[in-house]
Amino acid sequence: MSKKQRYIAHFDLDSFFVSVELLNNPSLKGLPVIVGGSRDRGVVTTCSYEARKFGVHSAMPMKQAMKLCPQAILLQGTRSDYSKYSRWVTEIIAAKAPLFEKASIDEFYVDLTGMDKYFDPYQWTIELRKEIIDQTQLPISFGLATNKLIAKIATDEAKPNGYIFVQPGMEQMFLAPLKVSKIPGVGKQTYAALQAAGILTIGDIVKTSEQFMETNFGNYGIELWHKAHGKHDGIVQPYHEAKSISSENTFHENTADVTFLLSELVRLTEKIAYELRQDEKLAGCVTVKIRYPNFETTSRQVSIDYTFRDDELIVVAKDLFHKLYRKGTPVRLLGVRLSELTNHAVQGSLFDDAEKKTNLYKAIDDVKNKFGRSALKKARTIRDNDRES
Repeated sequence: MSKKQRYIAHFDLDSFFVSVELLNNPSLKGLPVIVGGSRDRGVVTTCSYEARKFGVHSAMPMKQAMKLCPQAILLQGTRSDYSKYSRWVTEIIAAKAPLFEKASIDEFYVDLTGMDKYFDPYQWTIELRKEIIDQTQLPISFGLATNKLIAKIATDEAKPNGYIFVQPGMEQMFLAPLKVSKIPGVGKQTYAALQAAGILTIGDIVKTSEQFMETNFGNYGIELWHKAHGKHDGIVQPYHEAKSISSENTFHENTADVTFLLSELVRLTEKIAYELRQDEKLAGCVTVKIRYPNFETTSRQVSIDYTFRDDELIVVAKDLFHKLYRKGTPVRLLGVRLSELTNHAVQGSLFDDAEKKTNLYKAIDDVKNKFGRSALKKARTIRDNDRES
């Protein structure tokens, strides 16, 4: 029995945050727009293609970006709108695709393997892209190929607002003329090392031996050699809205002490927010669960702007608790769950006065990683016996 031909599509919303801002304010169209921090602090989250012409790119320090393009229009970003549009595109894909992965807030993989038995995967992907554009008015590019790696590289080559199909068997021909920096994961240092070794294009890697790559670049060299040959076995991870991180506590004694319950709620939320950051994810939904002594269990949830920050999640959890809790009734169990998880925590950390806050969380997490999760606690979660010890 012959093996099914794989077809993987990679969708990427072009300059997603900028595109949303242009929908909100069409007068910005055609102008160099940067979404990120202030002129003196933070980094570029994303920028328009007009700004890129001046050398501005994502993750560039804002000071450097403003030197390159002083006339740029700087926006702080509207996180609630980004969350809304990301969910909208997710819903459109979920309604059509048999299997898809939400790789980040603006990036998706769709596995079309086996669909060629019924219709043309390329035409199907074109039609899905058209539907996304027609409904949301957002520009989106895609690459269709036999694996995730080639599909992603194809998408980058198709931008802005285009698409490329790398047909089965054409992988090496497609990759050969591209710079080695086009391979995802090849950073500045690796790129410089490859150039020093006389390797400028992906095709140059193919011309070398696997042994040469291993000798000069170790195990990563072997990985690059295989990628240059178009080989990649990564699977599309099914996206589930229910994917979540949760924590709950069943009390030794039922309690109606609201002060204690709220402190426990803060502790649980802080705990799973830490896990969220360790997984480099954002949450788009918070759920609070309460179980009473008769085992009656109630829960309430709310969708939120994607975040990984304790303070934002705690405010939502406390609000849900107050709406859910029956005053004066003892509680047996209290739980918090974060769901609608997506990657690219960095994207969600660059708005508002976020640079200081993000650096603070990183410092806190570094301490917890070194000395244990209980090394730092919010004051509200410290109980009397903790204070006395």
